[in-house]
Amino acid sequence: MTEIASSLPPEDGVARFNGLYLEVTRQVLTDTRRDTFEDPRFIERLDEVFAELYFAAVDTDRSGGPVTRPWVPLFAARRHKRVAPIQFALAGMNAHINHDLALALVRTLDEMRLRPVRDSPQHRDYRRVDEILARVEERVKERFALGLIGVADEALGRLDDVVAMWSVARARDAAWTHAETLWAIRRVAPVREAFVLTLGRMVGLASRGLLVPVL
Repeated sequence: MTEIASSLPPEDGVARFNGLYLEVTRQVLTDTRRDTFEDPRFIERLDEVFAELYFAAVDTDRSGGPVTRPWVPLFAARRHKRVAPIQFALAGMNAHINHDLALALVRTLDEMRLRPVRDSPQHRDYRRVDEILARVEERVKERFALGLIGVADEALGRLDDVVAMWSVARARDAAWTHAETLWAIRRVAPVREAFVLTLGRMVGLASRGLLVPVL
């Protein structure tokens, strides 16, 4: 993520999301070292698998290939001047959490010979990350707000409406539910592929809503 940050201009939409993601990742690593989690190996591996999906999207875009459906809106709008920085950050979180996280959960659980069981140590750790994300998200929102000083009240009102569409807690709760569904159908390839395709389309649609120009 630091390499991605250094390779992109700060105003790039992908860079806006990357900065938020980097801050969250650092905080998760800090909490892992503090023995905050019941199963730190699970959280560390999930973090790795999760990040790989984002890196794959960045690498695909750099090579000129088509990114997966959930990521298309962010990469397509990344240079739009009338999209606020926080909108890029939230659209990236939407693609990564609402789509990629479920895939990462299933892969990690399968690797570690675990299952997606609610109120298990892994699920409780997963919910602890929600708390970290909420704290970081608030700090980032405050930072982005400073950059909007002087923007017309009408535009700020439209931006508030867009930001209100997003909830990191709801997104992560939905991702766990999607992982449970994917786990149940993981051996039925046609159904699994159809589910992932439909999920990608819906997440992409949500990102387009988050990226509506407001400035």
